[in-house]
Amino acid sequence: MRLAPVAVDAMGGDFAPRAAVSGAVQAARRGIAVTLVGPSDTIAAELARHARLGTLPIAIVHAPHVVTMAEAPLSALRRKPKTSIAVAVSLVASGRASACFSAGHTGATLITAHGAFGMLPGVERPALAVILPTRTGRTVLLDAGANAQCRASHLRQFGVMGAAYAQIALEVANPRVGLLSIGEEAGKGNDLVKRAHAALSDAPVDFIGNIEARELFNGRADVIVCDGFTGNIALKVSEGLVETVELMLRDQLGARFDRVLPPKDMRRFRRRLDYAEHGAAPLLGVSGLALVGHGRSTARAVLNGIATAAALAEAKLVKRLAESLAF
Repeated sequence: MRLAPVAVDAMGGDFAPRAAVSGAVQAARRGIAVTLVGPSDTIAAELARHARLGTLPIAIVHAPHVVTMAEAPLSALRRKPKTSIAVAVSLVASGRASACFSAGHTGATLITAHGAFGMLPGVERPALAVILPTRTGRTVLLDAGANAQCRASHLRQFGVMGAAYAQIALEVANPRVGLLSIGEEAGKGNDLVKRAHAALSDAPVDFIGNIEARELFNGRADVIVCDGFTGNIALKVSEGLVETVELMLRDQLGARFDRVLPPKDMRRFRRRLDYAEHGAAPLLGVSGLALVGHGRSTARAVLNGIATAAALAEAKLVKRLAESLAF
């Protein structure tokens, strides 16, 4: 049975609609069916920029409204019920799409996905799961921004869902789950971390205890659990550090930079660290598949986000998460 299309919020992201449409066209050329959601005239005009569309599996669904990054998502969605992200999510809820991808307003995606899909049994809060590079491979960080405030039971659920996701996305049979804290000892951390440590110790995962922030990228853990406030800060610090280190090296080495780090090696290094290579972050815990891309997503990032969405739909991520939570 052919997989239903991936619904793409064509108006989401700093470079929309051009990047979203271009990435969708590239995905379609790879055989992934896509449905572009947004003002149909705008999308059609962007599609006209691409040659040889022929019989590519691309459809358009009209959505007249857009949630801008400056708007409060809840009030915007109430005032504008036919936003591109709301319509994209509705396509998944109705079965006309297998997953949705948006590089737009994260809050709007969370609200619409929660409302349209509902939560998986046993899950109280959804979590954004981001894949980060490490020295030895990759790790899953969650929550990366869906919940600023959490309880220990939420972090326990994040650990279980993160382990199930790592089995699919990282192909790790028994993922090691760590809890982000200020020290490795079980008694270190604030009250939330201490209670979460006890809760995760009793969870059906390979819990390795606390890990410190300096261990985010050393590969010790396959899954790193934290609240969304902490996770989002860790994610953005990581992004800024990568960019700053490259600029500092260029400042220090000057004309010698290309000799010390030849362009081919530098491109390979950037790809290893670039968020665009890791697709998008699925919203784990809701009863449908929704993925959030970086606001600065380029066409390549959109392509990889769509490919990730299709792969997770094919792998039946939501069903496997529900099975992992049946304890």
